[in-house]
Amino acid sequence: MKLPKDTKPLIQGAAIGAVICAIVGFTWGGWVTGATARKDAAVSAHNATVATLAPFCAERFRAQSDATTRMAELAKASTWERSSVVEKSGFAAMPGSKTGDSDIARACVELLLAPATPKT
Repeated sequence: MKLPKDTKPLIQGAAIGAVICAIVGFTWGGWVTGATARKDAAVSAHNATVATLAPFCAERFRAQSDATTRMAELAKASTWERSSVVEKSGFAAMPGSKTGDSDIARACVELLLAPATPKT
């Protein structure tokens, strides 16, 4: 079988074009592998869960019978210990879990110690 004489440059050009297209797509085009997409989706889902559950944690923390004592304890604790204070209260646990989630506890602490904004 005899191929036309211009076949080799055509195949080389197509291969080089495909490589350049892949390089441009993955570096500037926003293409990602399946593993990266799954990892990004898992991180986004966790962040959404934390953003949803942190206000409930803060509300339950404030609704305790000894809330003023607990808030004073939280304010007195060092920055590094504050999330563990909330975790120990049990309000930073995911539904169905017995242990607290440190990300929810951190977000809860931020809500608890944020200055109150007046409602208009």
